[in-house]
Amino acid sequence: MITITKQAAEQIKLSQQGDNSGMKLRIAALRKVNGDIHYAMGFDDTGREKDSSYTCDGIEIVIAIESSELLKDVTVDYVELEPGDFQFIFSNPQDQQHSFSTAD
Repeated sequence: MITITKQAAEQIKLSQQGDNSGMKLRIAALRKVNGDIHYAMGFDDTGREKDSSYTCDGIEIVIAIESSELLKDVTVDYVELEPGDFQFIFSNPQDQQHSFSTAD
């Protein structure tokens, strides 16, 4: 299961306003050839039959079956990496090469 920090949840809820209102947050992960894990997030209003979905801190999340194993026990946070540069990061115990990765 994915954990979303308070800071990340606040930013996601802000992003869900306007055109994204009512959409679920889709989180995806893919292991690259070199072993790195690539993450992506976006809002989705379509859904797929095999998606898993649940609510975390008031945010509806959907995950494709292909990503579910790579996202197990992931924490999504929203941090200031450099002054004025805020980004979502993924902390994943399965990603031995990086302590965290940023979303694209």
